[in-house]
Amino acid sequence: MLSQEIRSKFLNYFKTNQHSVVPSSSVIPHDDPTLLFTNAGMNQFKDLFLGHSTRNYKAATTSQKCIRVGGKHNDLDNVGHTSRHMTFFEMLGNFSFGDYFKKEAIQFAFEVTINIYGFAKDKIWVTVYEEDEDSLNLWKSYLPEERIIKMGKKDNFWTMGDTGPCGPCSELFYDCGEHLSSAKNPKEDPEGLRFLEFWNLVFMEFDLQKDGSVKELPQKGVDTGSGLERVVSILEGTYNVFHIDIFKKLIQKISSVIGAEYKIDDPDISSAFHVIADHLRSLCFAIVDGAQPSNIERGYVLRKLLRRAVRYAKLLGANKPFLAELVPTLIDCMGSDFGELKASQERICEILTIEEESFFKTLKRGGNILSSIIEKARNSNSKEISGEDAFKLKDTYGFPLEEILLIARDHHLQVNLEAYSILEEKAKELSKNARSSHEYEAGSTLFEGFTQKYSASEFVGYTQDETESSILAIIKGGEFVETLNEGQEALIILDQTPFYAEKGGQVTDIGVISHHSAQFKVTEVKSPNADIITHKGVLQKGTLIAGEPVTAKIDITRRELIENNHSATHLLHWALQKVLGEHIKQAGSLVDENRLRFDFNHHKSVSKNQLKEIEMLVNSRIRENHPVKSYELSLEDVQNQSDIKQFFGDKYGSVVRVIDIADFSKELCGGTHVQNLGRLGFFKILKESSIAQGVRRIEAVSANRSEEFIYNLQDQLESLAMKLSTPLNKLAISLDKLVEESVNLKAELKKFKAKALQSQKSHLDKSIQTIQTLKVLSCPLEIDPKELNPFANSIFSEKDLNLLLFGVKSEGKCQILVKVDDKAQKIGLSAKAIIKQLSPLIKGGGGGKDDQAQAGGTNPDGLADVFETFITLVKEKC
Repeated sequence: MLSQEIRSKFLNYFKTNQHSVVPSSSVIPHDDPTLLFTNAGMNQFKDLFLGHSTRNYKAATTSQKCIRVGGKHNDLDNVGHTSRHMTFFEMLGNFSFGDYFKKEAIQFAFEVTINIYGFAKDKIWVTVYEEDEDSLNLWKSYLPEERIIKMGKKDNFWTMGDTGPCGPCSELFYDCGEHLSSAKNPKEDPEGLRFLEFWNLVFMEFDLQKDGSVKELPQKGVDTGSGLERVVSILEGTYNVFHIDIFKKLIQKISSVIGAEYKIDDPDISSAFHVIADHLRSLCFAIVDGAQPSNIERGYVLRKLLRRAVRYAKLLGANKPFLAELVPTLIDCMGSDFGELKASQERICEILTIEEESFFKTLKRGGNILSSIIEKARNSNSKEISGEDAFKLKDTYGFPLEEILLIARDHHLQVNLEAYSILEEKAKELSKNARSSHEYEAGSTLFEGFTQKYSASEFVGYTQDETESSILAIIKGGEFVETLNEGQEALIILDQTPFYAEKGGQVTDIGVISHHSAQFKVTEVKSPNADIITHKGVLQKGTLIAGEPVTAKIDITRRELIENNHSATHLLHWALQKVLGEHIKQAGSLVDENRLRFDFNHHKSVSKNQLKEIEMLVNSRIRENHPVKSYELSLEDVQNQSDIKQFFGDKYGSVVRVIDIADFSKELCGGTHVQNLGRLGFFKILKESSIAQGVRRIEAVSANRSEEFIYNLQDQLESLAMKLSTPLNKLAISLDKLVEESVNLKAELKKFKAKALQSQKSHLDKSIQTIQTLKVLSCPLEIDPKELNPFANSIFSEKDLNLLLFGVKSEGKCQILVKVDDKAQKIGLSAKAIIKQLSPLIKGGGGGKDDQAQAGGTNPDGLADVFETFITLVKEKC
């Protein structure tokens, strides 16, 4: 592939010009909290340019994997709609950290442009910063002055930040032809239609001060970036990145999988293919490097990319997950240069499929309403999605505003943001940008106008676990029905219910809805809006009819366990703030009958002592048996009370419910809780871990579950004490003795091995022979294979050898090691080459360098032939 050829030639060119070839860093900049994704080749060298560290090279070259989807480099809006914008791309670059500056950088760029890329000289234009006379004069040696354009600070002066390294830029452009634009030079072509930028040279020579002034840097640097895909598009004469070799294969596969024809002249069709192909690359490389779609930070960006790709695929006719089917083609195109893709193929496919399945369910719920909104906007004079419709898409169907704006752009529509903002302010709700996705078997459009015909569903489960209710409606197969028969699955809506609908991290109640002999097993409860509660389940026996009275009863034992863990979660949140600081904020939670899980923002792991302190605080409050009160306040009142925790991003109405534990813990919460803390019995933290950058997770148990944990732990300790034949209260002493004995035995073993090695050393002299002028040692050893390398290094030095070959047998296998000094290398002997010839004799393989190489095999009987062949090889070279 041409892209592979250009990448290789670029790196080899700079390698021959004394640059270290540095592998691409991860697209996830784990050591740079200022970035969501690696978006430029210089990211991994940032510490060098800032002078914070040094490395064993002063010039480097890379082909860097980059993702640009947010902040300063947000290209997402343009991807698919232009010939050059991508979210994932490869940035070829060369860098100098005080080694060379403008003269060499410009020379390198010109030579690569002409000799490596093979561009015609008369097609090349450059821009320079208007005050950078040095670069202007240097470029005159390569190009006529009329093709060197001066540009202002906005276009040709780079800064790392508000302060720090900065300097002028020089950009290289390729003239793609006057048929693309009437512009006469790059300055007249800001959209880059005719003059395509393919390389940017940044000369870091100044230090930007807080007051806006600049000082010269003591060490000047060079940072360049050349987009591989753009270069290939020029070479192939397409001037469109989506028409190059990599994308051609992906587009062909997309067409095959989805069953849609790629039409290069149809902007709507071609854009859809481009978006899918581009977003697939971003998703795969990000997942490989440790990220995955989620509701926060870079995970949220990835989720947005995946959903955008799926929406475009639906325009092409896709109606089921498909991205995983494209991954093998991407690996075929790029796997040889990025082996991590192949190694992670299974994980990539699994994550993509799970995410797609989830989003297809979301689209199924909101698809009908979305299509009608788009159609209505298309037919309107203003060609815009109304604020009311945009708000409905976000509030009811979980579409983030950013996604609504992208949908509008894709369909050439606007959004009435002013009306949207007014509605959002009135409702006093800030959605979680699709973070709290609600899934229902029946589409939410079913419930529009429901409360106009029926009364609202009332939740009475705070005080009742069983109610006499009436069936308002039965929904089966997405339709309202009058009768439900045995064995059928459905949603049932009651006028009042004790069943808690899953929200706020608390899982749903389960239980039974019955009428005489009829029994409906409830497995899931949801609330599609504030006035409707649906009970999902199966009618196990009998018949149910809409309108008839029923008894609704929850599983009270399970509910009480859930209540224990929910109240414990509030205590944990309070204790975390006491021990770690007031900055602790909830980032997610799960409360069920078995455990609680609490995610929170914190910059480092919680120490063992801190976890103990947290546990002790919680348990002290439990023993005090404080009452747990609940009451309602207006949201306006709550916002004026700083002691009440509220989670911005959660949806709140004008009236909110407060859970108040003895005035020391107050939170807005719609969940169910214990009446007194004493019911929690005992609280125990099971695990503390990291789930994302800056987000920690604690898993814990309370009441019965914590007792079970302690009993299990006690059983394990008693079993261990029994095995050691020691009383439980002396178990630690016995273990200390065992550890001490182990340490002593290891020390004795080490001494024994040392003596054995010394004994072997004394017998090695008789195996040394002189071949011509070379001192050669070749023999088998009886040592631990782990000792082979250090023992060989020691003997090679002590005996002043020119060549060495050792062989070791171990458990039906064997290892061989060869060392060659400079003198032997000069006559053509190489450890790496020798190992390559010897390893087949032991049915193995290995490798190394010219001075030392090693191999392992499964044929110890072949060692005799190894030693004989080794001597023959040495003699042949001498």
